[in-house]
Amino acid sequence: MKTHNESPGYKEFAYCLEAFFKEYLVRERGCSEKTVRAYRDTFILLVEYFSSVKITPPNRITLEMFNKDLVTSFLNWLESVRNCSVGTRNSRLAALKSFCRYLMYEDPCHMRQWSYILEVPMKRKTENDRVDCLSLDALKAILQSVNADTLSGLKDLTMLSLLYNSAARVNELIGLMPKSLRLQKPYGVELFGKGAKRRVVPLDEPIVNLLRAYMKAYGLDQPGMDSHPLFFNRHHGKLTNAGITYILKKYASKATENGNKGIPENIHPHMLRHSRACHLLQAGTNLEYIRLILGHASIQTTEIYAKMDPSVTNKAIEKAYSDLGLQQPEERQWQQNPKLLAMLKSLA
Repeated sequence: MKTHNESPGYKEFAYCLEAFFKEYLVRERGCSEKTVRAYRDTFILLVEYFSSVKITPPNRITLEMFNKDLVTSFLNWLESVRNCSVGTRNSRLAALKSFCRYLMYEDPCHMRQWSYILEVPMKRKTENDRVDCLSLDALKAILQSVNADTLSGLKDLTMLSLLYNSAARVNELIGLMPKSLRLQKPYGVELFGKGAKRRVVPLDEPIVNLLRAYMKAYGLDQPGMDSHPLFFNRHHGKLTNAGITYILKKYASKATENGNKGIPENIHPHMLRHSRACHLLQAGTNLEYIRLILGHASIQTTEIYAKMDPSVTNKAIEKAYSDLGLQQPEERQWQQNPKLLAMLKSLA
């Protein structure tokens, strides 16, 4: 007997998606944790799109609905509503195409449907693509809108501050553990970037003090916690890209409501990485040093920041860094997803 979320002639969407992740990506292709996590985030967004735009809950999504028109509309939604960049859009499309290649073998009866999705082109970047950076005042306003007197606020402030100070990519931040940190001089954090390339990024002392307070409050400085996720959800699992984006947007909205101007509506975590690079450049930092901080393979990639017009002096930058409000907060105690979403969020 077919369940209500199956369509005649089609296999069950949730079954195929779970097999795609657990059998195809992990066991057959041996994909890295980072790749699995990126693909998972794509399908979490797809489920959100079905729910908010198509008014279709996760348990009613079918493979019949998964067609070229749906994928195109989803990609347009990512750009127009989620304010995703062309690069992010293309990354999401790559994940969907990988799923379609899997469906070619898993559900060959609808091969034409999957082949139409595979024909959806990647979007070319234009010359007008630019780097979006926050001003130091905007960054300060966002961080100061966090109530660090609560345990959850302490975690959010530490996470956003480290994301900026280390210029880490979101996936690099997600993979951090207490053992990734060096909290004695010379301070630093070990990051693993694209291609699992390792780099150590120096940290400022105010961030180190904040990390010490956060780790003590959550017991992450205790024996046996070295390999625990440094930042985690309520189930002590790793955060997702979407979850970190939500946290940043929450405090950006609060800062805007408090009268702070200059905070873009389309703010996203990668903007903190761009902002750190821009601020370092404006402070007179050597471009090669910035390349090493960002983990770029080529200096040509880093040169995009050189197009930004320096507008502040070294002294102003240094003062702004010290005024970001990263004081050690008071320690206090802190106080169901559908099956498909739960499966996706359990991955990686």
